[in-house]
Amino acid sequence: SLDALCSRRADGSLYLSWAPLLPPEMADQLLHRMAAMGLLSDRTVGIFRNCKELRLRRAFIRSCSVSAQAFRLALCPHRLQELDASWIPSDITGASIIAGLASNPECRSSLQRLSLNGLHLDYESLGEDGGARVGFSSLQGLRTLNLAHTNLTDAILKDICSLPQLENLDISCSTVSDLTALLECRNTLRSLVAHRLRQLDMSAARLIFVLSQLHALRHLDFSDDHFGDETVRQLLEGSPQVLPALVSLDVSGRKRITEAALRAFVEARSGLLFLGLLATGVSSCDVVTSHKNLKVTGEANESQICEALRRYNERECFVREALVHLYNMTTDIDKPRPDILKLVLSGMQSHFTSLHIQLVATACVFNLTTQDLAEAMPVHLLSSTVTQLLYAMMNFPNHQQVQKNCLLALCSDYILQDVPFDKYLAAKLVMNWLSTHEDPTLQRMAVAVISILVAKLSTEETSQLGNDIFIMKQLLGIVQQKAMAGVVDTTLKFALSALWNLTDETPTAARHFIQCQGLELYEEVLESYHTESSIQQKVLGLLNNIAEVEELQGELMEEDLVEHILSLLQDSQMEVGVRYFAGGMLAQLASRPEAWTLDDELRTTILEQLHASIMTWTRPEREMVSYRSFRPFCPLLQTSQPSGVQLWAAWAIHLVCSQNTTHYGSMLQKEGVIDLLKALAADSDTHSDIKRLSETILSMVE
Repeated sequence: SLDALCSRRADGSLYLSWAPLLPPEMADQLLHRMAAMGLLSDRTVGIFRNCKELRLRRAFIRSCSVSAQAFRLALCPHRLQELDASWIPSDITGASIIAGLASNPECRSSLQRLSLNGLHLDYESLGEDGGARVGFSSLQGLRTLNLAHTNLTDAILKDICSLPQLENLDISCSTVSDLTALLECRNTLRSLVAHRLRQLDMSAARLIFVLSQLHALRHLDFSDDHFGDETVRQLLEGSPQVLPALVSLDVSGRKRITEAALRAFVEARSGLLFLGLLATGVSSCDVVTSHKNLKVTGEANESQICEALRRYNERECFVREALVHLYNMTTDIDKPRPDILKLVLSGMQSHFTSLHIQLVATACVFNLTTQDLAEAMPVHLLSSTVTQLLYAMMNFPNHQQVQKNCLLALCSDYILQDVPFDKYLAAKLVMNWLSTHEDPTLQRMAVAVISILVAKLSTEETSQLGNDIFIMKQLLGIVQQKAMAGVVDTTLKFALSALWNLTDETPTAARHFIQCQGLELYEEVLESYHTESSIQQKVLGLLNNIAEVEELQGELMEEDLVEHILSLLQDSQMEVGVRYFAGGMLAQLASRPEAWTLDDELRTTILEQLHASIMTWTRPEREMVSYRSFRPFCPLLQTSQPSGVQLWAAWAIHLVCSQNTTHYGSMLQKEGVIDLLKALAADSDTHSDIKRLSETILSMVE
């Protein structure tokens, strides 16, 4: 409701027309909610310039497109205690955030927690303030600083370590090469996260010395997904006097760890509460599994795997490793586990571009939702999960196993019928998959999925679907089922509309319709539903599409069918819509005497009745039909055509042009129809009725 509640400033930003005095906790939640919903921008963040009523303390703008200017105006005036500005995709830099925060004297002392993960720091651009250089050290109240995935340098680290109250530091995946600066905060630093420091250039002995001097350190993360490391081995095997008070150590991914070294380390530190041992090969060590109060990430059991998914959500390498073990663990699961599905979903959302994670995660989703397990899951969790499956299908269209995993998970009556998600997108993705795969079992499964999805789609969405023969078979199956029961419902109408749209100017789809015995079925529907004009219009609309394909016109040359269509054209009690589409099919067939295979007298009768009937039609008030192109009309407007054929095409063009002259006028010009109408109007042999109609259209367009 922001737009309704707000007014605009001169710079386009919003401000609340009336704002109550909110508790800071509520203002924080409002900002966080806007960020989570993707609503936060330079325009909307403007409401927080009002720092009297909307008082922020814990600001969250993670992954939001907010410029440095908007940040400074909206957030820096607040007395912030926490700020998460990680992974902002705009041109904002770490330096611009630091400068903005430092410009508020209150922020310099109040800010305790700052997260700038994933940002370019641009530290050299920071200037001076009152003779002192602005930097992290300007924010004297900082206790927690997260700088993972940044271009952190040794010089910046030195500035950071001068902070008097620094307790928690995350420098994972940064470009720092020397940790000696940490000695400056040896008496305050309680937590150091140094995952995957690929540019670290220190000897094992030097690094162990620095770590041993961090007297306050309780949590150390020195994990890596690639390298074995001598430092970790020496740390585990070394003196119990090195980090004796450690309660948390993460060395996941480090390969050179022995069970003996791990046992010695754990037994010497009775206060240990957490060990990160994923992908080390020692997580099943008895000293670990028998320790009741010790939380462990690893692969030895369900608890370790789930702990890994919880803790390593942002680390692709470890999420993938944990999911592989989870898949093996859940292949025979027989109880619903929404808690585990939530962990899998979180991993998929955090790494939606990672093929490796999507491949294993989609397989895990199938294991966790197969058969009756889905029905016991919260609907909102399933909805989010299915949405993520569709993203995986979109992002990896050519990876057969990812597509297969998603299809297997989607093939659930409960999910398809009762879980809300983008059904059109799902139908389109499954249809695209079908067009390139021939496995009979999976094809049947995909068709079953589409059959349920199609019944829930709008006609507009259906018109965008392709002309795959499997879609055709499924839609015809729906029509047949309804026709056999003699019912008229939205499912039947939709299936007919879908088929009509699928065959519109798509000869391949029209051929598939013929191959699937659709013509025989439609003849039965025309007779069975003779009092249902809405059904008949849709049936006749599709027959028009087939009649426009020259090589398929012979399929319609059945005397009983043509005579039945002629009777609809002649029936003055019929709605004009039914007579219009009946006339369209007959006009197409009668326009090519060389292809006419029935009795010549029947063709003559059709041409006479076309002209006579059309002259009695009144234009319907509501829109009856729309066209993407007039190309199928061009052969009918030739001066050599009989008047009945010309009149139907001209009447059709006049109908849609009078409803939307601008749109169709440009289409007439572009496709050369204007020239055909001018030729008809100028030809002395053209019937006067057609001349008048052609001139009316031309003047309308002009």
